[in-house]
Amino acid sequence: MESLRQLISGAQPVFWCNPNRLAAIEGAEDLGLSLADMENARDRFSRFAPLLVELFPELNATGGRIESGLQCIPEMQAAIGFGLNQGKMWVKADHSLSIAGSIKARGGFHEVLEFAEKIALEHELIHIDDDYARLNSPEARKLFAAYEISVGSTGNLGLSIGVMAAALGFKAIVHMSADAKEWKKDRLRKRGVRVVEHVGDYEKAVSAGREVAAQNSQSHFVDDERSTSLFLGYAASAFYLREQLKDSGIVVDAEHPLFVYIPCGVGGAPGGIAWGLHQLFGEYVYCYFAEPTQSPCFLVQMLAGQGQNPSVYDYGLSNKTDADGLAVPRASLLAAKAMSNIVAGVYTASDQTLFDHLSLIQRTEGLEIEPSAAAGFSGPLWQKNNPISKSGSNHIIWTTGGSLVPKSEYNNFLQRARVS
Repeated sequence: MESLRQLISGAQPVFWCNPNRLAAIEGAEDLGLSLADMENARDRFSRFAPLLVELFPELNATGGRIESGLQCIPEMQAAIGFGLNQGKMWVKADHSLSIAGSIKARGGFHEVLEFAEKIALEHELIHIDDDYARLNSPEARKLFAAYEISVGSTGNLGLSIGVMAAALGFKAIVHMSADAKEWKKDRLRKRGVRVVEHVGDYEKAVSAGREVAAQNSQSHFVDDERSTSLFLGYAASAFYLREQLKDSGIVVDAEHPLFVYIPCGVGGAPGGIAWGLHQLFGEYVYCYFAEPTQSPCFLVQMLAGQGQNPSVYDYGLSNKTDADGLAVPRASLLAAKAMSNIVAGVYTASDQTLFDHLSLIQRTEGLEIEPSAAAGFSGPLWQKNNPISKSGSNHIIWTTGGSLVPKSEYNNFLQRARVS
């Protein structure tokens, strides 16, 4: 354990396997969450689909469903040297999710929609079995305009919350840290979202936003560190992935285990997804979280255990990374508790590796992602000596953002890579 801590402090790539996986299934159940809550989140997305089609014409093709494709990536698999005898590699392409362009659309949209639904039902603008397209009306917008939705973010969560809240008619405020990308701030402002910038990191932006919102009874603060609504919005993705796996002829069982690699910041998005997949596939799904070597907040939290909430600064790390969405110093205790007996492990990767894999996936499969979304590709390489990873297994890399990145910014990413 001490050598692992030394490697973490030295910002070296490490792999940690959770010794408590499946030791006792508690986690989110202790938080009062159940499969029924996950089903409710899925159903809420369905109820709002007609309204979303009206607000966002780009959703016409999917009938208002916000989902991403599942793509086999044989050329990338060969390029990184992961043999077919160890399984097949896939990408779950959340980098291309409509409207917000990142995985944060899942949780962020869900919490905004849940808040809007609560207010609309309370004021009897709709009933639960109505066509929710009725909320695209002057009456609804006037009601929502009396409320404020705010969030603290380094970028992608802010985009999802701000865009959806503004589209519905809420006053939208995003508190952003100094390391947030300028293009994300500009995109929010063009949508009519108020951006408040804070000196410091993600943690300071969240704290400031939480404090300001507490002073306004009409304000709803989306708390990335504590929100079960966000968590369940991410978890609901498991239902659609199950459909995609079935459509691709993929079975998940003892002979065909499923490995999933998800970039991790504060932990809510990967935690929700991993918990949702566990509800559907149980012991046969192995979820691994990927973090930058300078910002492994979830790893240090898992090493510390419950009752503590350490920071990456405690390890002498800088929390500086080009994977801006993962630049988080301290993990969500809610997510950590939910994952204590579910997450299979956590590993870290250097920023250089992220740029290399970002370039490689573009060259081999034509996918354009941002640095944080590339963190998953190191995962399968840690499984080379794992006897469970065999020809019948499937390895899903969850790409988390990138489709909205300006071309000039993306070209800068490519220039940082050692491969081309």
